[in-house]
This record gives sequence, structure tokens and C-alpha cells, in this order.
Amino acid sequence: MPPHTSARPSVLPPQGEKAAQVRRMFSSIAPRYDLLNHLLSMNVDKLWRRRAVDRLGWERAPEGTYLDNCAGTLDLAVELARRPGFRGRVVGSDFTYEMLDRGRGKVSALPVAPSCADALALPYPDAAFDGATVGFGVRNLADLDAGLREHARVLKPGAKLVVLEFTTPGWQPFRGLYFLYFTRVLPLIGRMVSSHTSAYTYLPESVMHFPEPPELAARLERAGFDGVGWKTLSGGIAALHWGTRR
Repeated sequence: MPPHTSARPSVLPPQGEKAAQVRRMFSSIAPRYDLLNHLLSMNVDKLWRRRAVDRLGWERAPEGTYLDNCAGTLDLAVELARRPGFRGRVVGSDFTYEMLDRGRGKVSALPVAPSCADALALPYPDAAFDGATVGFGVRNLADLDAGLREHARVLKPGAKLVVLEFTTPGWQPFRGLYFLYFTRVLPLIGRMVSSHTSAYTYLPESVMHFPEPPELAARLERAGFDGVGWKTLSGGIAALHWGTRR
């Protein structure tokens, strides 16, 4: 069951049309994406990305090659590439060229290689990466389980996957206040700043229909990961998930 329902018409695309609609949506909002991320989260998104990289365990292979999938404007790739002692390379992969293009200026002096690729059919060899991150991307996949299996395919055995994704708080009264902001205030600000009519209505709807942390953890295990765990952040607004490739 989704954690919250609404009587308003859904803006979620039909499953067969999801990939194309998500790509068009992110192409459209790319010019204002970073601004809205920081504005709508009150800059807490930066802390979440730091926590994701902390969990990755890149120190195990500091000269390795890492994948940041669904990389968007490359903020998570930058967070890893700037870590003191990191001497490896990050492939920032996303299927929306406009998002990657907005992030190119951030990585001009960093070991980050933007790559336009579909998360469900990654153009990378088996066991190519020493670790992987996904920030706010698995929720947008047209086939979540196929996407998780594809991450397992491109990771070396023993490599870690870290997924940062939105979730919903479970405790009152914070839950009620959060849903008021998330379903009413956030879409209004998003429409005003981005000029996109539905992208910031899609955001809360997609979160509320996405598997909650225990179910996502179970699906990571079925996709080929051991040592799966998860932790909520900021009172349950977001969650970190991790697992090690078998």
C-alpha cells in the first residue's frame, strides 16, 4: 500500500511510457534542477549526498573506477571525486543529456566522466566497477528490479552499491506536517521556479508510490546483493540503502 493517497488525478505516467516521459521531464527542468534541489530541501540534500559517499567504502579501492548512476547534474559524483585520498575515476551516467550537460562545469577539473546511458541497459562490461551510487534515481526507473539487477551486473563481486532515495516519515505530527509541505507547498514552488506544470507534482506522487525501505531492501537482496541495510535520514524524509555485490 502506498503511504499516502490523494483524490487528485495522478500525474504518474503509465508503466510503458514512463522512461520517455521521465526523460522529457528532466530535460525540461534541467536549467533549474540544482536551484530547486537546494531550495526545496533547504540544502539538506548536500548532507544526504555526503552520507551516501561515507557509506560507499571507497577507501577499500581508492584508485578504483566507480559508477554514479542516474547522475543528473553530477553532484554525487563530485562529492566522491573531491574526497581527500580519492585517486580513482567516477563515471557519471544518466539517460538525460541535458542534465549531464548542466553538470559539466562542476567536473572540468575532476576525475569524473559524464556518460549518457540508460540505467536499464548500461553500456559497461560485467564487473567493471569497484562501487556504485544512485542518488534519487531508482524511483524513476521504468523497471526497478531490472535496474537493480543491472547495477549488480556491472559491479565487481564484493563491491558496494549505495542508494539514496526519498521516503516518507512515519511518526506524527511530523508526518502530517511533511505531507502538507510535500503535496501542497513543494509543487507550487516547483511550478513557479521551473515553469514545468507537473514535474514537482510527479515528485511527491512517485515517492508515495515507491516501495518503503524494508521492501526496497528485500528487492536489493533478490537482485544479487548481500549485507543489505538501510537507514532513514532527517526524520524519515530520505533513506540510505546499501548492499554488497555477491
